[in-house]
Order: sequence, then C-alpha cells, then structure tokens
Amino acid sequence: MPRVKRGIIALKKRRKILKLAKGYRGTRRKLMRAAREAVIHALDYSYRDRRTKKRNFRALWITRINAASRKLGLTYNNFISGLKKSGVQVNRKILSTLANTDFQTFTEYANLAKKQLSLK
Repeated sequence: MPRVKRGIIALKKRRKILKLAKGYRGTRRKLMRAAREAVIHALDYSYRDRRTKKRNFRALWITRINAASRKLGLTYNNFISGLKKSGVQVNRKILSTLANTDFQTFTEYANLAKKQLSLK
C-alpha cells in the first residue's frame, strides 16, 4: 500500500478553524485544540440564540403593547382579542412601534378594540 500524505488537507482543516476563531482572545485564537473547542461552542450558541432572540423580541413587543393599552383602559388580552374580532390584521411588532412612536394611531386601534368588546 502506498503511503498517503495528508499535509495539505490537514492544514486546510486547521486554517478553516483558525479563521473562524479570528478575534478570540489568547490561545483560543492561536492554538488548534483551544480554537476548535471555542469555535464549536460559539457556533452552538449562535444557533441557539438566533431562536432565543426571536422569543425575547416578541416578549418585548407584548410588554410594550400591554403597557400602552393599559394606559387606555384595556388589558393586552382584551386589546388583541378586540382587534382580531374587528378584523384588523396588524402584527405585534408594528403595534409595539406604534405604541412607542405614534400613540395617536395606537389609540385609534384601541378604540376599535373597545367597540368590538362592548358589542357583546
């Protein structure tokens, strides 16, 4: 059997890991074993936290909508329920932005929700 020399392939593998570890501190950017472990953890965390970020933002939007709707005498639950019954299709991100920047428009949405709830 002829001998297989893997120098080029091994070097490419190491360079790939070290390139991903660029910007890390200390040996985590220079030494292969530490860099590989750091890169594996970093990729795991980034995958996980891309999903966590979505949850956190939705929770923030709901908190903002709840605070703004309570100023107008509605709970978050009643506000969203009233909007759905009146056929308004605005997502929570937009409602949160309106509550922060354009409170007048948010008030109009709240009045729509109140009308729908008082029709019961």
